[in-house]
Amino acid sequence: MDTSRARLRRLLAPVAVPVCSLLLATGCSDAGSGADRGSGSAREGDTAQAAAPRAASDLQADYERVIKDVLPSVVQIQAGDALGSGVVYDDKGHIVTNAHVVGDGKSFRVTTARAEGVLTAKLVSSYPEQDLAVVELDKVPEGLRAARFGDSAKVEVGQIVLAMGSPLGLSSSVTQGIVSGTGRTVTESGSGGGTGATIADMVQTSAAINPGNSGGALVNLDGRVIGIPTLAATDPGLGDSAAPGIGFAIPASMVSTVAGQIIKDGKVTDSGRAALGIVARTVVDDSYRPAGVAVVEVSDGGAADDAGLRAGDVITRLGDTDITTITSLSEALAAMRPGERTKVTYTRDGAEHTAEVTLGEQ
Repeated sequence: MDTSRARLRRLLAPVAVPVCSLLLATGCSDAGSGADRGSGSAREGDTAQAAAPRAASDLQADYERVIKDVLPSVVQIQAGDALGSGVVYDDKGHIVTNAHVVGDGKSFRVTTARAEGVLTAKLVSSYPEQDLAVVELDKVPEGLRAARFGDSAKVEVGQIVLAMGSPLGLSSSVTQGIVSGTGRTVTESGSGGGTGATIADMVQTSAAINPGNSGGALVNLDGRVIGIPTLAATDPGLGDSAAPGIGFAIPASMVSTVAGQIIKDGKVTDSGRAALGIVARTVVDDSYRPAGVAVVEVSDGGAADDAGLRAGDVITRLGDTDITTITSLSEALAAMRPGERTKVTYTRDGAEHTAEVTLGEQ
């Protein structure tokens, strides 16, 4: 499990980064006299100089094509005083966004890239555990275009991406970056309106994360949404200010899974998220250092109940992962699947015990 140790802050949006490097390959000739070789080198230099602007022009054309194709599918969402972004999921007016963008709201004001005036929308359902939500437009404007979602398995480090959304209220903004990492497990802050969700398999990007971009689109050069920008890292050494170039997006596969269930059933029916079936809290040792997770309540018939755990037990290990805090337990569970069998190590009355547990579903 690749787990980010960065502290994270809620973002009502992301956008991007300056990154773009061009590698040009040119042929060479080794025949002829010294004069010929010199002439050949000059010609090769001329070829390289001519190729560079052509390559740059091609890349710019790719940017413009993707922006023209995808930007009409990215909207601005206003929920009370909060402002975020969303992505048009289908032609029926469903829009997927972050749960922390909609908050406790039930109705919203939506502005599209093309529509004149403001549209209204209502909440279909919110799933804070994955920080995703779906809203539905009350009236679908003519020409509304659904985004195309990509295959998360094909996302690779180094791919150029564009972030689209409404950072700081600047609607229809576009910036660029790259995929910096994949398979990250991160935990969102539960303060300041955040959901506190622990999310697995996130896409790390160099795209800058700014308030207002949450719920927008992280798009590859094929014009497909590969993620929903959600989190930005902060640097405790700088007073929790943003750590430049470290942002995270929920992968497209999870977005499609959650949004599809919400639209079909009105709620998430199969989360795919493993759970122990407990209410718990972090405990500290005599030096006030986190030392485990105390079980406060055990759900009847849940995974922990079936394994024999009870209130008062302190979980210190799950599988091969040491557990010191609620966050570390959430991150360990995020890497597992419902139905998976593992060992849970816990202390009871000062003695250490181990039990086999079959994980349930959150």
